Amino acid sequence: MENERGSLGRLLLVPAPLDFGCDVVTDVRDSVPEATLRAASTLAHWVCENAKTARAYLKRIDAVHPLCAPLQAMQIQELPRDVHKKGDHDGHFDARPLLAAALQGHDIGLLSEAGMPAIADPGSSVVRAAHDLGLQVVPLVGPMSLVLALAASGMNGQDFAFVGYIPSSPAERITRIRALEALVQDSGQTQLLIETPYRNPVLLASLLQTLAPQTRLATASGLGMPGERCRSASVKIWRERGWECDKNTPTVFAIGR
Repeated sequence: MENERGSLGRLLLVPAPLDFGCDVVTDVRDSVPEATLRAASTLAHWVCENAKTARAYLKRIDAVHPLCAPLQAMQIQELPRDVHKKGDHDGHFDARPLLAAALQGHDIGLLSEAGMPAIADPGSSVVRAAHDLGLQVVPLVGPMSLVLALAASGMNGQDFAFVGYIPSSPAERITRIRALEALVQDSGQTQLLIETPYRNPVLLASLLQTLAPQTRLATASGLGMPGERCRSASVKIWRERGWECDKNTPTVFAIGR
C-alpha cells in the first residue's frame, strides 16, 4: 500500500497467532484484533522469517479481510537464515536494504512466525533500521506469549526478565538453572524461558530436578488454542502431582517466588 501522505512509508509490526507449528489452527479472529487484521490486509510489502509461512498467514487474513493485492504480487523479503536462527539484536546485521520500499512511500509489514516480531523473535534489526531511516514504527496489537504467560503465572510482573533458551548440555543447563534461581531468590525477579517444543519434557525434568522445593515454577502451553493450559505451583507440588509437559506444544516456562 502506498502511503497516502505521499512521503515516507511506515514499518508496521504485525503480530501472528501463537498456533504456529501446531496441529490445530485457530480462527485468526480469536487471537488477532480486527483492527490489526484490517491494517495487515492493506500491506503489499513484507519482511518476514519465512516467506512460505508468511503467505500462509496472509491467506488466513484474506479470508477475513481481502488483501490489497494477490499473494503472487506481494513483495515478501526474508531475513537471512543466520539472522532469524541466531537472533539479530547485536547490531551486526544492516537491515536498511530491506526497507527500500518505505523510502518510496510504501508501508511495510514486519512479521515473525508467532506472536510479536522482535519480542522473543527476530526483527529488532529491521525496527532499528526503520528508526535510523526516519520511518515511523507502528506496533499493532496482538498476541504475545511472554506477557500472557507472565500474567497467568501469578509471579512478579513488576520485575521480570526473558532469558530465552538455556543450554542443552545437561551440566551447563543445571548451572544456568541454579543461576536463574539465585536471581529469583535474591531479587524476586521472575525469569521467563522457552524451549523448542520437542525438548519441553527434558527442560521440565531438569527444572524439577534442580530447583529447590519452595521455588515456584509455572508453564503456559498452547496459549490461544483449544486446550491451552497454565500451571503455577511450588516445585514440591509439581513433583507430588507428577505434572508433565508435552513435546508438541509451544510452552513458556517461568521461575519465581
